[in-house]
Amino acid sequence: MAAVGGLECGPSSSRGFLEELPDDVLALVSAMISPQDVMRLSATCRKLRDACSADKLWLPHCERINCGIDCYSWRSGVESYRALYRFMISVRSLVGLWVHQNPELGNLVYVTWGFVSVVGVRIIPQELGPRGLDTGLLWAPVFEIIGHPDGSLALFLHGRENNKDFCYPGRFRQSSSEPNVLLLEAEPLPRQCSGPSRAPRSPNSPLSTETSEDSAGEECTKRPSKSLRVGGKEKNRNIPSERITFQHLGFGDRRRVLENLAPQIALQVPGLASGALFPRRNGKKQVQQLDLYQRDLAMLAERRERLSWMYRFGKLTSVMQDPELIIHGPSCEGVPSDYLLKHLCKPADEKESQPEDVPGAKFRSASFKGDGTSLADNGLSGMVDGWKKNSLARFVLDKMKSLIGKNGEESRVVASSTAAGGSSAQLKRLRLQEFLKQSKNVGLLLHATKLKLDFYRAWPIMHNNKQFALYKIPEQRPVEGRDYAGLWGGTFGWPPGKPSEDKPGRALFFLLLSYDESDEGRLLIATKILEGTHYVLHPNGSAMFTAKVDEFSSEPFPWETGRDGLPVDILNKYQGEGIANGYGFRYPGSKPGDLFVQGDGFLSFVWRESKVVLTMERLDLQGLLEIGERVPALPHVANFAYLTKSYSNVFAGSCGAPAITYGTLSPGSLVTPPATVRTSC
Repeated sequence: MAAVGGLECGPSSSRGFLEELPDDVLALVSAMISPQDVMRLSATCRKLRDACSADKLWLPHCERINCGIDCYSWRSGVESYRALYRFMISVRSLVGLWVHQNPELGNLVYVTWGFVSVVGVRIIPQELGPRGLDTGLLWAPVFEIIGHPDGSLALFLHGRENNKDFCYPGRFRQSSSEPNVLLLEAEPLPRQCSGPSRAPRSPNSPLSTETSEDSAGEECTKRPSKSLRVGGKEKNRNIPSERITFQHLGFGDRRRVLENLAPQIALQVPGLASGALFPRRNGKKQVQQLDLYQRDLAMLAERRERLSWMYRFGKLTSVMQDPELIIHGPSCEGVPSDYLLKHLCKPADEKESQPEDVPGAKFRSASFKGDGTSLADNGLSGMVDGWKKNSLARFVLDKMKSLIGKNGEESRVVASSTAAGGSSAQLKRLRLQEFLKQSKNVGLLLHATKLKLDFYRAWPIMHNNKQFALYKIPEQRPVEGRDYAGLWGGTFGWPPGKPSEDKPGRALFFLLLSYDESDEGRLLIATKILEGTHYVLHPNGSAMFTAKVDEFSSEPFPWETGRDGLPVDILNKYQGEGIANGYGFRYPGSKPGDLFVQGDGFLSFVWRESKVVLTMERLDLQGLLEIGERVPALPHVANFAYLTKSYSNVFAGSCGAPAITYGTLSPGSLVTPPATVRTSC
């Protein structure tokens, strides 16, 4: 065996060389390799396994995630930096902007970091007063995912009922490293699979060699239930033998399951847990800012510890301040399936689902007995022959399934059931029963997945509005050549941010500016994702304006002075088009305008004909939330995804009765609708 530098080369000598390295040197080496390679190294021997679990080795990997958090402060909430990395790598892809089409004035959820947690908060449509953005933003909690000391995950959905705040515990599952859709679902929870979610394994984080709980959960419910098998063999081909998932259920059944499940797992939030969800900033002296930050971290750590205890063991009493805790059963175990079967599938309905005078009822009844009785023993062999005649139709429908996915499969099942004398309503009820019978308990699930989405410019096209879902918006970062990309906030009127006597506040518009290439050159597109009005004028995802950044404008800016009476300094100006009334609500028109870039960092778009101006400034959303005000949330399921079609501000009701004012500003027939004045709750 060859020798280099007096050392014998080979697998055993290489391992011995690494074993002799000092811990500091090994930490430096491991910082230059991927976490996957660190885990492979830890599997070589016991000594390296212990060395690869050291904090100094995993700290650089935590900092490399570059999410702007204080890893040193978070270390007090977990067992090790390895556990912290496991948590951070599992949820970092959730951070960003998430939206839904309903209500049309905007449904914007921002996911950000808390304390060993990520929190999703909804930005409330609102107006700005005389102080502008200095007062922060109104927001309401939607969900949060906290990390247990070992790095496992716990989901809490937020909601409010009977003037009380509640948390609804569940599990989080991520089936893609870069999810673009968040689905709120219910899932069967076998006893051996219930409990907190472990950080899912992915190509980015192979941190565990044991089977993940999510895969174990799929394994536990992979086989069909007994009611689908006769004499140990599967006989009924109407219902698919694979696992029935939540998405196989009809929309009405999905809604009923969630609405019946959530109240049964609700945990009344103690006073401490209803406070801030992330550390706040302070614009005063640095010493005071640091002191406030440390106090917030201490409060958030205590809050997280209490929520973690509630998730694992049970409920807190509503009257106790200091925890003497009364256990009412583990909250993470979900709701017994029998309870949901009793309330969602009533015995009378079950009896009605299989009347004796319906053709094929006896056939289905025998197939689902599970007592080993054959079809021939029931005198139904002739009916079986009749079913064989439909083999060609089933073959065609099976091919359709492969083309259009699960909806095609559901159509096949419905068609086969209807051909046998059943109905789609009966099949849906049967499918719901089989979904609930797959396990003893049913729990709440937040499923992060990646779907193939089409985009109209920067807005995702949501074909299926019957999903309890949030969709992620890809946000362009400002770089050279794309200086104005990112999130901006704007108001109509000049000077910006100065309310008039007849209008005490101005509606705040959230605009996502992004660049796109077209035949006419580069375009800067301002997509509206939220407007602070009381009644919407244009649909969610509309382009408030587009500017041709390769075509300069010769139009002068209509005003000489700004908000402080100082001269307006215009650096650049571009031609473009601004939104205006068009053919119906869904098809707005456009009129010529110009985009002006000011020296103080503001952007202003002016409609040429009406001289109406929309002035924007770049938003630090995290900072605005930290100095903003928390308001009450909506009831559980609606708080996550408000699916009812609405053109008004449904979120303003959580802040009390809004004051309504009316404006007359009109950019090309654009009339400012009634607006909600920001009020304290």
